[in-house]
Amino acid sequence: MSDRVNNCESAIYLNALNRIIFLGAKRISTLLECYGTPRKVWEAPTEEIIKLVELKKSADQFDCERKSIDPLYEWKRLLNYNVNCITLKCPGYPSLLKEIPLPPPILYYRGNLEEAEKPAVAIVGSRRCTFYGKETAGKLAEELTSEGLTVVSGMALGIDTAAHRGVLDNSGFTIAVLGCSLDKCYPPQNKDLKKEIEHSGLVISEYPLGSEPLPYYFPQRNRIISGLSLATVVIEATAKSGALITANYALEQNREVFAVPGNIGSPYSRGCHRLIKEGAGLVESAADILDALYMGSENEYQLSLDNSRQDLTEVEKRLLDIIPYQPLHLDNIIRLCGLKASEASAILLSLELKKCIRQTPGKFFSRI
Repeated sequence: MSDRVNNCESAIYLNALNRIIFLGAKRISTLLECYGTPRKVWEAPTEEIIKLVELKKSADQFDCERKSIDPLYEWKRLLNYNVNCITLKCPGYPSLLKEIPLPPPILYYRGNLEEAEKPAVAIVGSRRCTFYGKETAGKLAEELTSEGLTVVSGMALGIDTAAHRGVLDNSGFTIAVLGCSLDKCYPPQNKDLKKEIEHSGLVISEYPLGSEPLPYYFPQRNRIISGLSLATVVIEATAKSGALITANYALEQNREVFAVPGNIGSPYSRGCHRLIKEGAGLVESAADILDALYMGSENEYQLSLDNSRQDLTEVEKRLLDIIPYQPLHLDNIIRLCGLKASEASAILLSLELKKCIRQTPGKFFSRI
């Protein structure tokens, strides 16, 4: 409850101002520069507001909307929904986020906000993605977690979900930045994931209660994902993917940008490959990110997306070398290795038990 009452009056009136959606971070910042405090902005006469260039054409709309909003009632709604909020001027506002152009004047959250001060890396990518993309996102998130880093993402389907899950399954800390308010869940399929992150991580939004997941909210929220992070990693992105917007924000914020290479024939690799051509760091493991951020690893960067080959027999190693990271059918594996079907199947089972390969429906196998 201490966060809620910290600088309470400013939070109450800033929340009310934030309910006037057309204002946005830029106009609210301008108003605060002019009047000093959220309460003074809220109580400013319309004839003064209309003199401001940013609100000259919207002063009447501003006046009409604030007359329909009760700041204390809106504050009580936050309390009833168990939603915390913190303003830009409050102690505890994420320091890295303060550095970006137009940081959110107010943040709504559930979870442990103090953890947002720890070093973080964003992992983003396509909602529609391949098995390779999901597996890579989960594995990379796991590796970053093992090094004590926080993983930030947007809780979308696909790469985002895989990244969050890779952290939670390894008892790490993850931050989800929403493109809607905290009383909503988008996508609805991630309702349980959202609850889990609220319990052991942090869920953040700049949007007031009742805000639906509108299309133009998501590009806007991406600046928060990159703003909370020392670096942004893109895993699978089409040429027009929203993940590229996050990467561009990271560049504007003077943060590191990385991309994971993929299949040159896949449309989901085009965005990543373009980033690499333009100078983004190529990522094969968390060690590449740690090196670029000058963070020492206690295990001397013995991190890799490849499984250890120790304890494999020679025939297992030879068969493993045949299996790619993309799913390959059993018939093709048998043809390439030259073994009998029964022998190949037995070795594949052994490799699967040693967590070197994974079997997917249809008798397809791929390396982990």
